[in-house]
Amino acid sequence: MIDRGKHNLLGVGIDAVDYAGAVERIVVAAREQRSLAVSALAVHGVMTGVLDAAHRYRLNALDLVCPDGQPVRWGLNLLHRAGLSERVYGPQLMLEVCRAAAENGLPIFLFGGDEPLLDTLSNNLTEQFPALQIAGTRSSKFRQLSEPEWRDLMAEVRDSGARIMFVGLGCPRQEVFAFEAREALSMPTLAVGAAFNFHSGLLPQAPPLLQRWGLEWLYRLVQEPRRLWRRYVFLNPAYLTLLAAQKLGLRRFDREQLEPPAASILYG
Repeated sequence: MIDRGKHNLLGVGIDAVDYAGAVERIVVAAREQRSLAVSALAVHGVMTGVLDAAHRYRLNALDLVCPDGQPVRWGLNLLHRAGLSERVYGPQLMLEVCRAAAENGLPIFLFGGDEPLLDTLSNNLTEQFPALQIAGTRSSKFRQLSEPEWRDLMAEVRDSGARIMFVGLGCPRQEVFAFEAREALSMPTLAVGAAFNFHSGLLPQAPPLLQRWGLEWLYRLVQEPRRLWRRYVFLNPAYLTLLAAQKLGLRRFDREQLEPPAASILYG
């Protein structure tokens, strides 16, 4: 098990952790009914923090930020000698946590997507993990919530008996959700990227070989070119350039002197 703490990657604190280390922290927090804001960031997720100081504050306030993308893992190894042999891929982390939740009797809550997706996702998860308890599900409204709606959602999750919450809203909204829900929910809240779409069968995952080579982005670009081309054409080269600048000491990236967001973008 590896859990070597946070390290500065372009101003975002990323945990040098493996699957076992991440799952252990999540399960312990769930047993103790303690808040734990969790995300797994690939290059796009890191760059949302680089480009937006308010969001960088949110990311640095999360308790556990896993290196989802291979380039993020490579960055930790290059800059901080983290010694990570594998990434912590959000969709796989979701499965590992569901397995542990089933073994430990920890009910889960699913938030995001629409109702047909959640029905399929719930069925697929319980088929894979028969002992898994799904305490509740709620589809996303795909818009900003009113404050009463937000309070009702938090109350629904608390009252469901869930001990772990999975959030599939897409980056960066799901990281904002994990940040905003820290004070309201005494349980781990996991932002798990495209896991809902993958595990419901809505989207195919990249072949394992492409994932190991760090080319999952290319596979996803082919699948969704209109939605993703700007992300990968501009952000991937920018990430590599800034990573080189941090390694060579040409630029410092601060993750301490940051101003908190002025207001929520999820509800108001």
